[in-house]
Amino acid sequence: MKQGLQRILTVMVGIAVLLVVAAGWFLVKAMPIGTGYVAKYLCTSTFLSGRDPQTVFVEDIKPVNPLTKVVRWKINPTNRTVTATAFTAFTAKAVYREGCGCTLMTDTAEAALRRQHFYQPDDNDMKPELTPDQPWPLGSGEPVDPRSLGVNASKLNKALDEAFAEPGGNQLRQTRAVAVVYEGQLITERYAPGFGPDMPMLGWSMSKSVTNSLVGLLVGQGRLVLEDPAPVPEWRDPDDPRHEITLDQLMRMSSGLAFEERYGPLADITDMLFRSHDFGAFAAQSHLETPPDQKWNYSSGTANIIARIVRYEAEKTAPNDYQFFHENLFDRIGMTSLVLEPDPSGTFVGSSYAVATVRDWARFGLLYLQDGVWNGERVLPEGWVQYSTTPTPKAPRGEYGALFWLNAGAPGNPDDRLWPHAPVDAYAAQGFQEQKVIVIPSRNVVLVRFGATSERSAWDTDAFIAGVLQALPEKAPQVSSHDHECQPGTAQSTMQTVK
Repeated sequence: MKQGLQRILTVMVGIAVLLVVAAGWFLVKAMPIGTGYVAKYLCTSTFLSGRDPQTVFVEDIKPVNPLTKVVRWKINPTNRTVTATAFTAFTAKAVYREGCGCTLMTDTAEAALRRQHFYQPDDNDMKPELTPDQPWPLGSGEPVDPRSLGVNASKLNKALDEAFAEPGGNQLRQTRAVAVVYEGQLITERYAPGFGPDMPMLGWSMSKSVTNSLVGLLVGQGRLVLEDPAPVPEWRDPDDPRHEITLDQLMRMSSGLAFEERYGPLADITDMLFRSHDFGAFAAQSHLETPPDQKWNYSSGTANIIARIVRYEAEKTAPNDYQFFHENLFDRIGMTSLVLEPDPSGTFVGSSYAVATVRDWARFGLLYLQDGVWNGERVLPEGWVQYSTTPTPKAPRGEYGALFWLNAGAPGNPDDRLWPHAPVDAYAAQGFQEQKVIVIPSRNVVLVRFGATSERSAWDTDAFIAGVLQALPEKAPQVSSHDHECQPGTAQSTMQTVK
């Protein structure tokens, strides 16, 4: 009996040791995610958005990051850094730099980050001036009276009231901003207390659609070809099964690469954002899960592979890629507030870290509504918007194009779509916590929504769209210069129209 008791005690001790080792291993893997998220988000919110960090921590971070219970943070306003610590052993530090926002110090030193050079406002003498005496979008004037365009102002206000209302219980919408553009004019905007038209806001995965526009620039210049194998250094070997993955397949999230888009510890996406030095290189290491074009798999890793391709190509002709982006796109359409935050290697985070004011996000949507034309000049190549909004064949509900979300519907069943009460030609840039830039060509409208909606079910995009559309005249002239079709299976033929 004594020997039996000893065996039981030995087993129990062994189990306890295993549990301690497992807990330690989990902490080593998980805590850099918890501290990294806190440091990076607080840095962006404090030094780019100008928000109170304590409020951000309570309202934006804690509801989505359970690890914050053991995280402590400190802000250095002089050096403009944020340090987050857990159990004294786990520390993450984010550094703010003018022109490129905040970056986590991962496998690098602060001095090395500060030596990196990015676009500065005074680098370009052609930077546009947005004056208040000129109406939006060419100036910074106030919204026009919606009634002058035949809009039912009462219904429009009701739609915005609903967007800012709280449904009750613990599921908070926390809408921070809404803007509506109709017939190319800003007809209304509303902000929650503490927010306003001059505050840049993080778009999260709306950044993927910004990456789409940068690819469009290079395709239009003949420097990237959608049908060619993607120029990824890790895939140069012709015997590598990833060698034949095309840029188009990356754009459509149908490359076949394995990447886990789950926001939590021990997942690809969080390891990339909060534990890696070069996000594009991290994602390029992914193995092939299926042959290309056989499966649609939403992947932030794929977006950062594309971002690195864009950076390398842009730097061939410009002092740095940021200057190329501003001179060829952002400054041309008046997106003067836009900041693309980079990873520690210096590549902009094309999956997640574009920051801009609501008005500038609306300008971005208007560029696409106008088929890539701005103030009479073509910015994106002819056919690019149509390519971007053509459903990826393997997206089951016709819900994804090329780094844009679509409302096309399932093949053979168009009623099975993301927003059943919205027109089928609606498409959107979408980000974490329900950030939206929604473009509806058939109604000549762009909708922008920002918030900190931790529980996705608290926000109803379909109802929001329907409420705004009820306020608009039933029919509006088309702005797009092409017949917009959302028919699955036409990606290849659509690519041929890009000039």
